[in-house]
Amino acid sequence: MSLKIAMAQINPVLGDLAGNTAKILAAAQRARAQGADLLLTPELALCGDSPEDLLLRQDFYAACDAALETLAAAPEAAGILLLVGHPLMHEGRRFDAATLLGEGRRLATCHKRYFPDFSDFHAADAQRYFAAGEGATRNHAADCAADCETNRATNCASADDVCVIDIKGVRCAVAIGTDAEAEGVAKAVRAAGAQLLLSPAASPYRMGAPSERIARLRARAKAAGLPVIRVNLVGGQDEQVFDGASFALDAHGELCCRLPAFEEALEIVEFAGARSEGGEGGEGGEGGAPTGALRQGQVAAQQALEAEVYQALVLGVRDYLGKNGFPGALLGLSGGIDSALVLAIAVDALGADKVRAVMMPSPYTAEISLADARDMARRLGVRYEEILIAPGMAAFETMLAPAFSGLHADTTEENIQARIRGSLLMALSNKTGALVLTTGNKSEIAVGYCTLYGDMAGGLAVLKDVKKTLVYRLARWRNSVSGVIPERIITRPPSAELKPGQTDQDSLPPYETLDAIVEAYVEHGQSAQEIIAQGFAEADVRRVLSLLRINEYKRRQAPIGIRVTRRSFGQDWRYPVTNRYRGAY
Repeated sequence: MSLKIAMAQINPVLGDLAGNTAKILAAAQRARAQGADLLLTPELALCGDSPEDLLLRQDFYAACDAALETLAAAPEAAGILLLVGHPLMHEGRRFDAATLLGEGRRLATCHKRYFPDFSDFHAADAQRYFAAGEGATRNHAADCAADCETNRATNCASADDVCVIDIKGVRCAVAIGTDAEAEGVAKAVRAAGAQLLLSPAASPYRMGAPSERIARLRARAKAAGLPVIRVNLVGGQDEQVFDGASFALDAHGELCCRLPAFEEALEIVEFAGARSEGGEGGEGGEGGAPTGALRQGQVAAQQALEAEVYQALVLGVRDYLGKNGFPGALLGLSGGIDSALVLAIAVDALGADKVRAVMMPSPYTAEISLADARDMARRLGVRYEEILIAPGMAAFETMLAPAFSGLHADTTEENIQARIRGSLLMALSNKTGALVLTTGNKSEIAVGYCTLYGDMAGGLAVLKDVKKTLVYRLARWRNSVSGVIPERIITRPPSAELKPGQTDQDSLPPYETLDAIVEAYVEHGQSAQEIIAQGFAEADVRRVLSLLRINEYKRRQAPIGIRVTRRSFGQDWRYPVTNRYRGAY
């Protein structure tokens, strides 16, 4: 017996049920034309991930149910089975589900059971929306026949923690997302007599995640003694980016197929199965267990970390603007490394014709900053203009003179410059509809080295989860593809240029030190004592953590940003603004 499975790595638009249905049907047609028996879609492919509080609306489930019926009855789905991820409301409980469709009807439905607190998502959030499933169930909308007329989908069955469906004579265990990674899954699928493990997933990108997923499922494949096919969602959704990077492993945990990351793809993998006659058993692990193997397919190359992160940022920008209907993007181009990298990402995401760069020099702006900004805009071919802010600075000085009488100049005047620039960018955004991309990085946002209603003003913080040291690595990587960032921008000391001779290190520790402390505290949850024990100066640690604590009120007002680490300053980070606890600092 054999089973051809089409791995449909698709990019849905959250809530666009009609559009997502059409995308699944188009994939089904392509797969059927290539001889596939089954189209395997990602977790929540029908609605997109993550619906968040849409999952608290009963009408949302009704709409998803209607879309599922449309899929089942569509002529484009004839002649092929579809395993579709979707949310489900059943008897007052909400489930993360996957339903097998064929011959115009629902054949079986499986529920997700486990919501462990992996770094890919938060268990508490998942449990806010979904109940834990109870293994395999029959179709909730209509009776599920013991077998279908084509004998391709039969015998919905449950064994412990897995849902098992017979598809064209192959017993397929269906484990949604992290269910496939649970400790007991290997024992359960063996007990159920499964030959193949299918895992629809919606796992967002963070650095290291693609290889970690393979490692976790490799262990399960080897323990169960059967192949695993994981199909992961792709696309940007608010702060999350789903990388795809779907893959198939044989019964020994070896990679048989891997789809490219950060793009839609469809690939056919073939399972060639057989049933052992007893004895000590073969790949199935136990005597008499069903066995089978995956045939080798295309394996996309593993990319360098910098390439992964850069592509995640590009996809995040493209989908955030595209899915929300913004006609283009604009940003303040300073001649510094952060705005240079954001400009490169924006052009790669949207095209030069949809990106506008604005240089807003002050009396403190160096001539080399102007020259480098002009050079980069020319290299990328974007619309570029310069707006002098000196008149605005003079106007504010005149207006505030009575109120500031007798007071010395300080950071207030510096911040006014940033706020003038923010106001100009927002005015251009209001006039044109283009979204303002902010250019601050994670290091700056962590310690408050940014200005509310100034450089923080905008709609999407592209580098919000990218530390300064990584900014330089990404710039170097992008220039290895083509030299779009002038070398001087990368090599000169970073400066906000808000006063003469200013550099970032006037106010901050060296970025190598700052970034290491921020990563240890924010991303790994280490205490001040633990960080100091690693060899960092106590004064630096106390200073950074104090700045991090007192600037929470700023971060709460920052625009949404793209997540690339295990813990970003977004939904991952929920520290109270009003807080006198100091023990961890």
